Amino acid sequence: MSATVSDFILQRLNDWGVKRIYGYPGDGINALTAAVRRAEDDGKVEFIQTRHEEMAAFMAGGHAKFTGEVGICMATSGPGAVHLLNGLYDAKMDHQPVVAFVGQQARMALGGDYQQEIDLMSLFKDVAGEYVHMATVPEQVRHLIDRALRIAISEKTVTCVILPNDLQELDAPSAPPRKHGSVHSGIGITIPSVVPHRKDLERAAEVLNEGKKVAMLIGSGARNAADEVTEVANLLGAGVAKALLGKDVLPDDLPFVTGSIGLLGTNPSYTLMDECDTLLMIGTDFPYSEFLPKEGQAKAVQIDIEGKRLGTRYPTDVNLVGDSKDTLAELIPMLKRKEDRDWREKIEKSIKDWWEILEERAMKDADPINPQRVFWELSKKLPDDCILTSDSGSSANWYARDIKIRKGMRGSLSGKLATMCPGVPYAIAAKFAHPEKHVIALVGDGAMQMLGNNGLITISKYWDRWNNGKLMILVLNNRDLNQVTWEQRVMTGNPKYEGSQKVPDFPYAEYASMLGLKGIKVDKPEDIEHTLDEALSSNRPVIYEAYTDPEVPPMPPHVKPGQAKAFVSALLKGDPESIDMIKQSWKDVIAEYTH
Repeated sequence: MSATVSDFILQRLNDWGVKRIYGYPGDGINALTAAVRRAEDDGKVEFIQTRHEEMAAFMAGGHAKFTGEVGICMATSGPGAVHLLNGLYDAKMDHQPVVAFVGQQARMALGGDYQQEIDLMSLFKDVAGEYVHMATVPEQVRHLIDRALRIAISEKTVTCVILPNDLQELDAPSAPPRKHGSVHSGIGITIPSVVPHRKDLERAAEVLNEGKKVAMLIGSGARNAADEVTEVANLLGAGVAKALLGKDVLPDDLPFVTGSIGLLGTNPSYTLMDECDTLLMIGTDFPYSEFLPKEGQAKAVQIDIEGKRLGTRYPTDVNLVGDSKDTLAELIPMLKRKEDRDWREKIEKSIKDWWEILEERAMKDADPINPQRVFWELSKKLPDDCILTSDSGSSANWYARDIKIRKGMRGSLSGKLATMCPGVPYAIAAKFAHPEKHVIALVGDGAMQMLGNNGLITISKYWDRWNNGKLMILVLNNRDLNQVTWEQRVMTGNPKYEGSQKVPDFPYAEYASMLGLKGIKVDKPEDIEHTLDEALSSNRPVIYEAYTDPEVPPMPPHVKPGQAKAFVSALLKGDPESIDMIKQSWKDVIAEYTH
């Protein structure tokens, strides 16, 4: 048969270096799906059938996060296109290059209120606002694909190409005619090195050299600059706090790394920001001003590749547009080593004390298992070059605080969107991208029941394609939407509402075994270590179900009077778990203040 528009699309994607597509079929993309099959038969692409279009978008975003490449997802018209949105917003808000291909009804039906006809241009205009277009003639497809990929890669964002189903079946286009109104596009893009002007670097160095108590805050934009960040921190005698998406930028065993910042952050990070007189932010868009220095307290320098993100979180004195690594390399010769190390020594002591406090908290008894202990013990056993994914919720708390990232590890979660459900899809995408590595997802039972259990079916379908089966899904089975429960108590002073918060118990380990995977359930603290050893040594994907106590509080790094008042209010209003809550909260308070 002659090549179709759909065949042309697959060839063009192959020319761009795309090797994997995540998606789910439907009649709106039947021709495109058939072309995917032919391309897969020719070894040009690998198609991964997900259980839901949302999962396909999450996987495309996860692929982008763990490879630096553009992620590709596809879905049918109407409801399939709608289902992509949450995963695409996750990619957009975390600045990941993802291209979505979605079907549409036949061109002659558009505007006729036809079945599954949705105004997809309007639907995707926000999430793919940098570039979303619908193909109407075959000759248009070439430049739509080229621009969608080029913009996604260069702007680190989401783009979308809409394909009417009848167009997908037409003959493949030849080269566009050389005439007025024709667009001739090409393949490929290189990303330039961007550094600020020298005079601006000198201004930044002056601010940093004058500072007596320097704090640094890094995000995922500093990932390629770990050595330079370390050198700057040592020169300035600074402590380094990490936004959650930057958790894997620097190892946590460095003595000046204070760990995560924010509501899920650490006491040393809070103190670092509360007492500093100078702030250097690198590759971060951390949004919570209450965890940054008070306005006017510190002079500040910010480095970001996108000028529009400078000076939006703190009134910075010097704003540098540039690549983190190259900008720091230019800045370092201008910095003077601070001989007074009192500030650095104070920071390092607070970090050492904090890790001891976390260990004490983790070893406190709970009913039946303290979730902090599961993460604490896991952290010690993690393979050196593993990839970690976390879901949102209380699992993100323990990931942020109790997991010690070591050099060579990677980790991520939903950052700015903070959506539930990417933990398992991210892990699957990471395993496809790096089949030789050990991948570990950290997920709460709410996210597992929402989407994660479906992901286990995808794992059972594909895991024999990987070099090894070392994939572990750790599920916190606490029968509670735990993060929101604690937010209700601490932020609004309301007791736990069991009607909205209680999650049905579910046999995750047994379910995994039914799917041909390995299932391990632990409900006794003395069994944690040896069952983790069993799980991590398994060459078959394993679901590790930890039956944990929902009343272990995810304590904020600094309890404010309003939070304490709201917490007491929740107790007085008759929280159903008030006694257990008081016991567990008191244990953690004692661990901190008697240390």
